[in-house]
Amino acid sequence: MDKRPVTEQLEFWKAEDIWLHAGHKGVKIPEKLSSLRQKLYRKAKEEPKFRFYVLYDRIFRKDVIACAYAIARAKNGAPGVDGVTFKQIDASPEGSDGFVDSLHEALRTKTYKPDAVRRVYIPKPDGRQRPLGIPTIRDRVAQLAALLILEPIFEADFLDCSYGFRPGRSAHDALKEIYKNIEQGRKAVYDADMSVYFDSIPHDKLMKCHDQKWHLSVSAKKHISSFCV
Repeated sequence: MDKRPVTEQLEFWKAEDIWLHAGHKGVKIPEKLSSLRQKLYRKAKEEPKFRFYVLYDRIFRKDVIACAYAIARAKNGAPGVDGVTFKQIDASPEGSDGFVDSLHEALRTKTYKPDAVRRVYIPKPDGRQRPLGIPTIRDRVAQLAALLILEPIFEADFLDCSYGFRPGRSAHDALKEIYKNIEQGRKAVYDADMSVYFDSIPHDKLMKCHDQKWHLSVSAKKHISSFCV
């Protein structure tokens, strides 16, 4: 676990860039949601063995979904299998508000079902191709809504030396740390990579780790695992 004092880590999480990492630099997370994320992080950091119970209703809150939509909209990614774009959603009679209301109701009533993921391939330098899955905008927003609530809880357990997919950190920050270590006289560098790891994640074990932090009813667990994992 991160060895920095809790107060120092909390100050780190108060930085605006940390909140913006959950989305896009052009989108600021609302104060009410930022406050909730700060409280979740504080609780998880100060009580590592604490198991959260009532969280699902936070995920389908309209302000959370609206923020998730704004984040996804700012990134403006390609459409999924349904071909629906952000421009089409915004230009529809219901607009983005109607989109948020619809997803909120589907998550609240647990009638939400994710769509298939569109598969595309990106060329790699060695000639091979990296598979990439593109969810529909609806699924992307649902996933981001879950991220906004769950991220601060699991972030509390990461080591300070971890940089990948963490708020306020990037590969460039990792490189700066490597340069700093080299300047301090350290010369051994280990480079390792897990081949096609995301294609072989043991979801049952992943969900068991998830259960250590967040208690869900059987029905809620079955539902949320369809779009969170």
